[in-house]
Amino acid sequence: MKEKVIVSWSGGKDSALALYELRKNKNYEIVALLTTITQDYDRISMHGVRTILLEMQAQSLGIPLEKVFITKDATNEQYERKMSEVMTKYPAVGVSSVVFGDIFLEDLRKYRENNLSKIGMKGIFPIWKRNTAELAHAFIDSRFKAVITCIDSNHLDKTFIGSAFDEQFLSRLPSTIDPCGENGEFHSFVYDGPIFQQRISHTTGKVVLRENRFYYCDLLPHQNSKSALCTFPTSKAS
Repeated sequence: MKEKVIVSWSGGKDSALALYELRKNKNYEIVALLTTITQDYDRISMHGVRTILLEMQAQSLGIPLEKVFITKDATNEQYERKMSEVMTKYPAVGVSSVVFGDIFLEDLRKYRENNLSKIGMKGIFPIWKRNTAELAHAFIDSRFKAVITCIDSNHLDKTFIGSAFDEQFLSRLPSTIDPCGENGEFHSFVYDGPIFQQRISHTTGKVVLRENRFYYCDLLPHQNSKSALCTFPTSKAS
């Protein structure tokens, strides 16, 4: 009997890699994608990607989407409460675990596992402790396609925002930057690859600076690019 799981889904490359690895294992049934949305902006928290593009990802993946809504000024306590409200229903229907794309941040993994244990669930980390340079190249070699949607200008300059996550991008990264951006140096949106049924068609919109630190590149669904509104999230942690 397959173990029922939920995938923590940011829309970016690490969660895509985790899902890719999980699907190679026939022992799991993926019940839903779990994504935190900043309600004030209708965007994926931290990554700044429009909810409509997230929905297009889920449709292309063929997996139901579970959204957790937080406010732009949400504290960690408020975030945890909202997450708990959504998650408590899943153990009752046989879901035992949540899948994460974390790679090496021990404190973050412990935080996730502690919160899950409160509702009788556990975490699964398919790409944990993998070499991040190897993971980055494996992502590209597997024919995934992603665009950089957010950068921390304390680590990278503006020229990186809106770039394709490809070999050229990796070659330009300073040696101090993790190739997967595991320390929060950058975030991405995956729009094509072996786990998708259709490519997520989009166009690139405006670039804005928030909090005098974080650059966001707006992505617009191709068919609605002219009428879509341009609002951006803060970088407050989700």
